[in-house]
This record gives sequence, structure tokens and C-alpha cells, in this order.
Amino acid sequence: MLEDKDRIFTNLYGQHDWGLKGALARGIWDGTKGMVGLGRDDIIQQIKDSGLRGRGGAGFPAGLKWSFMPKQSDGRPQYLVINADESEPGSCKDREILRNDPHRLLEGCLVAGFAMGANTCYIYVRGEYVLEAQRVEAAIEQAREAGLLGKNACKSGWDFDVHVHRGAGAYICGEETALLESLEGKKGQPRLKPPFPAAMGIYGCPTTVTNVETIAVAPEILRRGVEWWTGFGRPNNTGTKIFSISGHVRRPLNVEESMSIPLRELIEKHAGGVIGGWDNLLAVIPGGSSVPCLPKSICDSVLMDFDALREVQSGLGTAAVIVMDKSTDIVEAICRLSHFYMHESCGQCTPCREGTGWMYRVMTRMVKGQSSVEEIDTLLDVTYQVEGHTICALGDAAAWPIQGLFRHFRPEVERRILEYQTRNQAAAE
Repeated sequence: MLEDKDRIFTNLYGQHDWGLKGALARGIWDGTKGMVGLGRDDIIQQIKDSGLRGRGGAGFPAGLKWSFMPKQSDGRPQYLVINADESEPGSCKDREILRNDPHRLLEGCLVAGFAMGANTCYIYVRGEYVLEAQRVEAAIEQAREAGLLGKNACKSGWDFDVHVHRGAGAYICGEETALLESLEGKKGQPRLKPPFPAAMGIYGCPTTVTNVETIAVAPEILRRGVEWWTGFGRPNNTGTKIFSISGHVRRPLNVEESMSIPLRELIEKHAGGVIGGWDNLLAVIPGGSSVPCLPKSICDSVLMDFDALREVQSGLGTAAVIVMDKSTDIVEAICRLSHFYMHESCGQCTPCREGTGWMYRVMTRMVKGQSSVEEIDTLLDVTYQVEGHTICALGDAAAWPIQGLFRHFRPEVERRILEYQTRNQAAAE
């Protein structure tokens, strides 16, 4: 269990002052000039050595991503874009950082922006996060007045400014290239890659798009040292992580914990356990709605990190843990997620535009049992036709929950179908 002295987000619950005065008291903006003084290569190397992986869902090595930015400018400006479009069902960690610890994010923006050769940063905030956007804007003003942002930011010799852009509440704008399109004032639809954003991002300039939590922890890694960070979790899954725990638990919450903590320990120590006890657990979606659910038998011992969850055919994603007890209609729950992905598809790719609607319509019948056992395999086949055949990962996100349902709860779906057929036959006779 992570000790309080090792927690990075010490105002996660908003118990202290979110403004500059409170931030300085918590050690934010301490030694930032010295971090910038390390130089671009040293900062990126330390982030690589720390093993920090992206906290937005994909888990891509952060230092490697930063290193893709051009070392020498070709005359085009370079940009850092923070993805605060947190719209994954179950995920609510970034909003706490924006609302309660905005200066920690801004310090990270300066350090990471310098490491990437960016003088300008855009923070793209989800449309529904009204208070969060206001807090970040207020924090930016405080930082500018204190000389921490703007010309010669933190007296580091680097000019750096941050701007907030509010989205309009579209899930697809959480995909990095759709976010850039939206930021440019266009329809939020993903771009084909290549070219990748590091070569041609916003306004055709080199850009890195990264998650709020990833950037917010970076200065603390430099401040406390790589060895401190790698002391948590397993190799390739290092550091601390904010977990969002919701659903059938006694105490839903966000909590910062060590990576690779057992799922059962996470739920029982921090969320008060499953309602009705651990034996009342049916399934857990471990990483936000887009990753496959896991039955209790796997949840008993699985670790909460990227590699352990991939081994059991799921994923850490945004670490949004959705707990479902035995009162849950698991088929209807997955059907509801199918409706979400159908609704949020941008419609650009045919497999996703047509497939998400088709999957949802079949799922609505399967909830009632109005289907056939053979149709389960047909639906599974469609999920594999959608998965991996779209420009962005929304097609995968729509397919995986259904694949997880049939992987672990196929007998429940078959039972409903057979019951419905039996009732129909009895009524006909």
C-alpha cells in the first residue's frame, strides 16, 4: 500500500487550497528552473529511464513519445497539447487534477514543453468540465502574474505559455488526431496516420498530444529521482497511478496507488469492498468501458498493471475500475456500452459506422433472448471485422466489451436464448 509521503497528488480530494499559494506549500514549482536547466536530452532520458507509460489508456512509453519531436526546428513552431477530454465511461481521474491540483499540471507542461522544444501548450478540456476549465484558466493567470509562465518562464530562459480550449463533449475528440482537428475548428474526426502528430500535428506543425496525469507526474519524477519512481510496481509497469473505482462498492472514489497492486486489495482497502462481500462479485471492467470485463475467478488474483491485464485478455486503459456484483444484468450492461459506442462513432470509417449500430441492435435482442445460439458466433465475427479495421481505436473499443462478454459469460447469453425459445414453443403449443 502506497504511503502518504510517496503520493504525488496530495490534493486529490480538494481538501487544500488549489491556487498558487497552496501549490507552493505542497512543493509544486519547487526547483522548476533547475529541471529546465537539465537540458532537453537529459529530461527525456530520465523520463525514459523511469519507465513512465502514458496514463491516458494506451500505455505508450512517455519518454519515447517525447523524443519523437524534432531536435532542430525547421522554422515551424512546435506544440504540446494536453488531452483533458476525459470521456471514457468510468474514468474521472483527470478532472480531479484539473480541479484540485491545476498547478501540478502547469508545472509539468512547462518542463515537458521545454523538453519537446514547444513554446506553446494547449489544454483541451472536455466540454462538460466547466468548473475544471475555469480552475485551470485561473491557475494559468496566477502563474503568469508570478512569472512562472510567459516570457522567461520561471527565469529559465524559456518562453512558454498555456491556453485552455474547451471541447463540446464529443467522445471521439479524446482520440489525439480528432482532438487536433477539433482544436483547429474542424469537425472532430480522426486523421489518417502517417503523418504522425510529431511530424505534422496542429496547424501542420510538430505536436505531441499527451494525457493530463502523464504530464502532471513528470516534474515529480525529476524532483525525487528515477530510482524513487521505479521503486513502485513491476518492471515496465512502474510508478504510481490514480485509479477510479465505481460501481457496486461501498465507497466509490479516486485513489492514487502503486502500480501492480492486486485488484482485490485495491477494491477492499480503498473502496470498502464489494457490496455484499467479495463472494458477491460478478465481474470487473478494469480499465474503463472500452476494455473487456473479467469474471471473479480472474479478479481474485490479477494485478493492476498494463502487462498483467493484457495477459488475461483485458487492459489497464485509464485504470477506471467498474465493479459489478451479482445483481448486475451483465448482458444488458454490455449492451448499454454498445449503445454508447454507436452514439459516439464519428461515422468516418464504414466498419465502425455500420458495425457499431449492427452490434448494438443484435445486443438489444440478446438481452431479451430474442436470438439464436448461432448468432453469437456471427456477432463475434462482426466484432473481429470491426476491430483493427478503422482509422482510430473506437472500433476496437466497441468490439472488446462484447468479446469479453462472450469469452466469460457466454453460458448466460445461451441460457436466455434457450429460455426464450422454450417459452415461445410452449405458447405456440
